[in-house]
Amino acid sequence: MTGVDPVRLYRTVRLIRRFEERAIELVRSGHIVGGIHPYIGQEGIAAGVCAALRPDDVVAGTHRGHGHVLAKGADPARMMAELCGRVTGLNRGRGGSMHAADFAVGVLGANAIVGAGGAIVTGAVWARRRRGEDLVGVSFLGDGAVNEGMLLEAFNLAALWRVPVLFVCENNGYATTMPVADSVAGSIPARAEAFGIRASVVDGQDPAAVHATTAAALARMRAGGGPEFLEARTYRFDAHHTFEHTVRLDYRSAEEVERGRSRDPVRIAGSRLSATDRANVDADVEAVLDAAVAEALAAPEPDPATALEHLYASGLTARTGGG
Repeated sequence: MTGVDPVRLYRTVRLIRRFEERAIELVRSGHIVGGIHPYIGQEGIAAGVCAALRPDDVVAGTHRGHGHVLAKGADPARMMAELCGRVTGLNRGRGGSMHAADFAVGVLGANAIVGAGGAIVTGAVWARRRRGEDLVGVSFLGDGAVNEGMLLEAFNLAALWRVPVLFVCENNGYATTMPVADSVAGSIPARAEAFGIRASVVDGQDPAAVHATTAAALARMRAGGGPEFLEARTYRFDAHHTFEHTVRLDYRSAEEVERGRSRDPVRIAGSRLSATDRANVDADVEAVLDAAVAEALAAPEPDPATALEHLYASGLTARTGGG
């Protein structure tokens, strides 16, 4: 695979992996309230896709969105502060894990509504194209989103209006705990193909393969080819949500998880580097995350008196409740 620096890809997957592991530690210590949806095991998708994007291109993530935000270039320290609910966070501590956004690097937001990112990105790219901006968008979605009407409506409009959006389905085999085979009739790519959208399938555990497939799709899209769909087949190594660390849900066998872990995107990307390059990247990532955690925990929490601010674009302050 060529076309992208293997050190860059490895650094991104390593950063996401260690960020998530450090975030889990903060969940256990109580500094992150409410838990997170770990992206561990799926890092190759965000790394490969975002490495093919330009800075002005836009993305929307899912409830499992930390990897998308980091891969697009958001500051890990501000992202960690956001998870901890601190004022130095990407969204001043108000968005948290499932709603992190950073418009400065083209992240329109993670989203707790399954399938919502497709409509958001389609609308945003269409509007900015109407203003003469030459950009494309990516909507990350899970396999559970392919049955959502909102996503199918986004497919329809993107195809009808030839909006250059790449819909990336991170198929990890489960919608929370429900196997894909029990929830999806037919094939996932066929959902998009029914709307005349070109669909591809890629090994989501190999970030270089994801990058190559994404780059080819984006080239066609930038040339006027309209939207495309990419099913990235992957496996979630950790829990759907960290609540599973205390409430053990019996929907995957230990043997299945071990098979899934055998194809680790961090190891795959790392195998293409020298031992020296890997060690240098690992040390740099640890230093970045040490600083990120320290900065997040040292930052203040938002003042409760400001809880009603930022609700209206006009700046109108919401009225407090009363009897």
